[in-house]
Amino acid sequence: MDQPTEPKLTKRLHGALKAARALHRLCDQKIGWGRIGFAVSFTIIAIAAYVLFNILRGIEFREVGQALISASKRDIMLAALFVAGGYFTLTFYDLFALRSIGRSEVPYRIAALGGFTSYSVGHNVGASVFSGGAVRYRVYSAWGLNAVEVAKLCFIAGLTFWLGNATVLGLGIAYAPEGASAINQLPAWVNRILAIVTLAVLALYVLWVWSGRRVIGRDGWQVALPGGPLTLLQIGIGIVDLTFCAFAMYMLLPDEPHIGFVMLAVIFVSATLLGFASHAPGGIGVFDAAMLVALWQYDKEDLLAGLLLFRLLYYIVPFALSLLILGLREAALGVRVARSRSSLDPPP
Repeated sequence: MDQPTEPKLTKRLHGALKAARALHRLCDQKIGWGRIGFAVSFTIIAIAAYVLFNILRGIEFREVGQALISASKRDIMLAALFVAGGYFTLTFYDLFALRSIGRSEVPYRIAALGGFTSYSVGHNVGASVFSGGAVRYRVYSAWGLNAVEVAKLCFIAGLTFWLGNATVLGLGIAYAPEGASAINQLPAWVNRILAIVTLAVLALYVLWVWSGRRVIGRDGWQVALPGGPLTLLQIGIGIVDLTFCAFAMYMLLPDEPHIGFVMLAVIFVSATLLGFASHAPGGIGVFDAAMLVALWQYDKEDLLAGLLLFRLLYYIVPFALSLLILGLREAALGVRVARSRSSLDPPP
């Protein structure tokens, strides 16, 4: 008697998995993920530069200056408070990560120093994995953390960032898919399906880490993923951070026409992630082009003024403060080392 044939759906799934593995081997062995990442970054920057050039070509910069001068001081102050709230939330990325890797003896003030300075430097310099990681190592090595522990900390903090972004985008696009359509130009129903899939994957991840201890990595680099309740806390931290930042941008938008906060949040987070993917310092050009394209209904001069104010509040001011804080810290450490050496010198 003939054996029953395998269902067509199962065959297709096996075929898809085989194709995915072949594509992964091709990217890993033949092309190289570094080259792919460079190509993606270059493509994003090139497209953003083209779009930004065409948009700015018709802008009256005198009107941009007038919009900056006439901007509401109350709105600027509220935006500054929301930015401060966002950076305050960022300090809990590092505090959470320190507790997750078992270094609970490091106090909050050090976590706040590491979180604020690493993110503000990483935001502005670009390639935040390396620039922010270098700042973190300088801060936490004084408390006995080695390079592997700092790498684990960066991984957990990055996981918090991505979980928060995925949740905000999933919920936001499911509610207002037109916001994503303004950037990726896909139909609203496609974006809504993608959002629902994203939320389903997030739910599966939470269930997975809730069901038992999950350790990833091998050899000398292993990190235990936060469990279910802690993962929900991770997601909450990321949501609060992004909400503060989106509110800051919302306060700097022109008064007319009015758009809902959820739609603005979807556009803002999407534009931020594009800037992050480009590895351009501060996402400059990429973030701005995405916002100008997606918020086409606004007067371009007024919108550009709002984007410049946001860049000043969210990027330049924190970066200057971080450089000042790190400089003062290095000077204090230098004085402390000099005093300790002088106390060890034999008397003449």
